Amino acid sequence: MNLFRRKNVADLQAEANSDQRLHRALGPLNLTTLGIGAIIGTGIFVLTGTVAAQNAGPAVILSFVLAGLASAFAALCYSEFASLVPMSGSAYTYGYATLGEFFAWVIGWDLVLEYAVGAITVAIGWSGYVMSFLRGFGIEIPPELSAARDTQLILIPAQLAAILHVPAGWQVFSEELGKHIATSGTALASLAQTTAIFNLPAVIIIFIVTTLLVIGIRESAHFNNIIVLVKLTVILLFIVGAFHAINSANWQPFIPENTGVREHFGWTGVMAGAGIVFFAYIGFDAVSTAAQEAKNPQRDMPIAIIGSLLICTILYIVVSAIATGVVPYRQLDVPDPIALVADRAGMGWMATFIKLGAIAGLSSVILVMLYGQSRVFWAMSRDGLLPPFVHHVHPRFRTPWITSIITGVLVSFFAAVFTVREAGSLCSIGTLLAFVIVSAGIIVLRLRHPELKPRFRTPAVWFVAPAGALSALYLMWSLPWPTWERLIIWFAIGMVVYFGYGVRHSKLRAGGD
Repeated sequence: MNLFRRKNVADLQAEANSDQRLHRALGPLNLTTLGIGAIIGTGIFVLTGTVAAQNAGPAVILSFVLAGLASAFAALCYSEFASLVPMSGSAYTYGYATLGEFFAWVIGWDLVLEYAVGAITVAIGWSGYVMSFLRGFGIEIPPELSAARDTQLILIPAQLAAILHVPAGWQVFSEELGKHIATSGTALASLAQTTAIFNLPAVIIIFIVTTLLVIGIRESAHFNNIIVLVKLTVILLFIVGAFHAINSANWQPFIPENTGVREHFGWTGVMAGAGIVFFAYIGFDAVSTAAQEAKNPQRDMPIAIIGSLLICTILYIVVSAIATGVVPYRQLDVPDPIALVADRAGMGWMATFIKLGAIAGLSSVILVMLYGQSRVFWAMSRDGLLPPFVHHVHPRFRTPWITSIITGVLVSFFAAVFTVREAGSLCSIGTLLAFVIVSAGIIVLRLRHPELKPRFRTPAVWFVAPAGALSALYLMWSLPWPTWERLIIWFAIGMVVYFGYGVRHSKLRAGGD
């Protein structure tokens, strides 16, 4: 049993050139906007607030910088692979060509987790913004159906909301909100409270997106460009409209003192925050799944991967600085922190537009996440590591409808009961593991195939690749233990599937390689 049999790089290049089933229609602009469209989502609209409130305080800015730096190292390694092996499957295919089948399975199984949990996280953020948007028109979703299971909710009357400078209506109860209410002289017992059962809006958006994927309606490059334009416009409006409301006193202390718990503030809290907001950067990974639809992947993929990462990192830093400057960081632990900041900054109608833009933008990210997962599933089934039904295409819609439905059901279930923090942490650790393997894989590729001359070569590879692997490992270590437990359980399931099915049905094994 050869667990480390590898695909030949030359064979993969030949397959990429000969396989024309996918239309090569994407240029560097389309690929870059695809990356921006996938990156800008829950990271900027949701995690900015939760990480500031629970981990890093105003130093969430540093968390984004550190996560962006680690991502930059990995992005350079991804760019060389994408230039050399322009195939669907992303890091799964890269791992198969360098580290062997077992590691390819590990990274493929990991990518399934990354994209599925990514969709869960974004759906939860989408739910928060939809409820905030509807609340502006006097429409309230029953509180029991508006948040993760066992989430405590409290009803803030309009008069009290004006005193506290928070939105009126049902709000997620936190210790900080409780203190804020107490300072106003209002007794908590006098306010209506309830416990959520499940997150209905998150289930609805997953159902809609899954339906679109099953019947074959997927976003075109033109549609994605429009969505990216809307998202960038919303973010720029937020920056311009909220800048005047910054109170520099809210940035003090910049790094709050650690509470005695490793991930709660202090430098360890900043690092834990970096591990969580790392989720915000996974979009450039999604760019590599479009390699077989790029006109000139050897040149354009590196441009799109690095360009989208650079643009989004700058936006993350600026937005997180403004958010913590306008609203005290402990009050940002809400599903829609940017909407809260916009309301607090008195942006009026622009606040409503920002919420609507966030809803549209998050919807496209969910579509990209679930679509990317289907590509990884398709690649793994193509190689025989998953059952043939995974590769099955609907006779009318010509989509992998069975796996799309199964994925949609599972994702909607966890979106209904997870908090955005739980889902975001799990997605981050999966992404970080993928980056470790890609960074290690580029070193193996250079050693085994020094004769290969890709269009883009990772600069200072003997520093960049180890730095990418080590920084990702350090961020993984900074994440809470429950996140590691869930990852271990997921991979235990993966090992059962691989050794129970994949290793015996591998097409590479059947070919005698």
